[in-house]
Amino acid sequence: MRIPVEVLGGPTVLIEYGGLRFLTDPTFDDPGDYPAPSGRVLTKTAPPRVPLAGLGPVDVVLLSHDQHADNLDHSGRALLADVPRTFTTPAAAGRLGGRTEPLNPWQSVELPRPDGGTLTVTAAPALHGPEGSEPIVGEVTGFLLTATDLPTVYVSGDNASLDLVKEIAARYGPVDSAVLFAGAPRLPVLDNALLVLDGRGTAAAAQLLQARRVVAAHCDSWAHFTESRDDVVRAFEEAGLADVLQPA
Repeated sequence: MRIPVEVLGGPTVLIEYGGLRFLTDPTFDDPGDYPAPSGRVLTKTAPPRVPLAGLGPVDVVLLSHDQHADNLDHSGRALLADVPRTFTTPAAAGRLGGRTEPLNPWQSVELPRPDGGTLTVTAAPALHGPEGSEPIVGEVTGFLLTATDLPTVYVSGDNASLDLVKEIAARYGPVDSAVLFAGAPRLPVLDNALLVLDGRGTAAAAQLLQARRVVAAHCDSWAHFTESRDDVVRAFEEAGLADVLQPA
């Protein structure tokens, strides 16, 4: 069984799982400059592939974090009010309120499926930069979708740690579908260390997870990404994993 997964632009991905529609990190604003409270300006370079008006109903939002405009923008924040359930970090849930629900790493929640069964959403640990960068970049999370009769889906969120991917693989591998955030953004205040995996790191994560399919996200539509999807494709080709990467 192949789980439908569609990248809508940047980190925004639509996943249909167990009869429910999951949306990651909703970003539907127009291209333009988006100042952050820190004073840093993030520039969006392309509109979403599917406009918010054409999205259709969403049952669950999987929000890796709320503190950066390239993962949750103005339109995304408005959308949360219309979505029955949103799972995110405890810090983000505290800031956003409303229907957002906090999940700590490895914490799980069961959701009813339209067919009468259940599926499980589990928070996966993530690190948005090098060790010790949390006070600067903030708290982030990934997610796992599992069910007894469905293949496992992993969503990395803005993760830069292959050590955490190893931990996730030890618990849940092999993973059928891995939605891996890439783009290799860097931050001068952190000595230009990776904030999210680069292409080679994404290919390494795929190998650690023994992923049957990888969907690359978070590698387009924003000027601060230092790598594009082409870099991810090249890295998978060099690693002999070209057949694992889902076409754009």
